[in-house]
Amino acid sequence: MRDGITHVFFDVGGVLGTAGWGTPGRAGAAKHFGYDLEQAERRHQSVVGPWETGAMTLDEYLDHTVFAERRPFTRAQFTAYMKALSVPNAESIALARAVSATGCYRMCTLNNESEALNVYRIQCFGLADIFDAFLSSCWLGVGKPARRIYTLALALTQAQPDRSVFVDDREQNLEPARDAGMQAIRFTSAADLASAFRTLGISF
Repeated sequence: MRDGITHVFFDVGGVLGTAGWGTPGRAGAAKHFGYDLEQAERRHQSVVGPWETGAMTLDEYLDHTVFAERRPFTRAQFTAYMKALSVPNAESIALARAVSATGCYRMCTLNNESEALNVYRIQCFGLADIFDAFLSSCWLGVGKPARRIYTLALALTQAQPDRSVFVDDREQNLEPARDAGMQAIRFTSAADLASAFRTLGISF
């Protein structure tokens, strides 16, 4: 077996693309469609956990957060807006593709996302031919920064923690990865990530 890193885990929102339905996206939607952001945020916070861990469908989420009252816009219009917030980061995706193309590493995503938006991102960003597995909160039933999602990721891929690297744009998600024994990289740009990969001996 080769020495060094064997498994590379990537966050999606904030690394491989925009945050999508994050705080700025939700604020933008409220302004665009003209509904009360504060009320929608309270409703979002009450269900975001179940939604992102697969216990709620997109329709159930929207029923609770946006369409709890009559709206002058359709569900289809709103869903299209949500999806349009997901924009791929061409540079970081190209880097992930280059690492994957070496055939030297197991490539996985490790992200918090609802199922509908997760499936859309995989397709929109062209991730299916880059990554070997999609370890997403909607399918694992637990999300970052809970320690359980990291131990599950390691167990499901049979990765040794010290030979695994996790890339995320949020420090709060990197701390438990380090606690689990993984190498952790805070994403700021594709160029900086490439440099960090070289330091760890990751070829591409």
